Amino acid sequence: MKIAVLSNAQHSHQLTIHNGETFSSVISIPTMTDAFHMTLADFRKAVENNSGAQVEGTLVAPIAPEIELWGAGVTYLRSRDARKEESGVPDVYQRVYEADRPELFYKGNSKRTRGTKANIGIRYDSHASVPEPEVAIFINRHKEIIGYSICNDVTARSIEGENPLYLSQAKMYVGSTALGPEMSPSWLVPTPAEMTIDATIIRAGKSIWSASTSLAALNRTLSDLVDYLFRCQNFPDGVILSTGTGIVPPMDIALAEGDVVEITVAGIGTLSNPVVVIPESPVGF
Repeated sequence: MKIAVLSNAQHSHQLTIHNGETFSSVISIPTMTDAFHMTLADFRKAVENNSGAQVEGTLVAPIAPEIELWGAGVTYLRSRDARKEESGVPDVYQRVYEADRPELFYKGNSKRTRGTKANIGIRYDSHASVPEPEVAIFINRHKEIIGYSICNDVTARSIEGENPLYLSQAKMYVGSTALGPEMSPSWLVPTPAEMTIDATIIRAGKSIWSASTSLAALNRTLSDLVDYLFRCQNFPDGVILSTGTGIVPPMDIALAEGDVVEITVAGIGTLSNPVVVIPESPVGF
């Protein structure tokens, strides 16, 4: 069972349950924001007591306008190594990996986030951009993890490597984030050791790169990330945190227009997005 967000003529961002091929309405939780306001116990009760009425709509990214999406960096050994490879100041990333305080940054909102099958973007002024496959956790206003999804934290690698202070330009631009396809309730997901993460870049119908890891390789606990995220912060409508990547392509692999990125997380699903180049003035994207 997955929690899906649908958009249709009658309802914008209607919260539903996805069972296989059908969508059934969750009457007591009309929107994603309402879910984040509930305690985990109340959320689970509402989900398990859904009406079962079949509904129709278009699957969209599971994020509401009120909810922020944040990211965590250098939380896997592979991420640390990749940042050190690309950077002129590699010691910075070694220190972040070993520090008590994690790297946390604002990634975007619903306007900046794409759902599965929607286009993701690579900057026209970056000669190397890569996907960053991640597990995203959905945290309610009570600091409880209510669900899990997949995030593609697309990164302009050449810009990020040029200077650590360019992080926002490397990670926060039109089309730089995909989230979905749905949210898996936290009480139904596999253990971290079982939650494998597989990523593939497909070009002209063929895989040009693939890699795997698991959530068990995360260098920090999820509770630690949540605690730091909520320090001196207020998330009255909840928040989504993408927990960092343990998969980064080698330096000679970069995204190109027409590629398709597929990320599969065991127990959550597959997030698939075609790649386009984002121009200097991305009107209408």
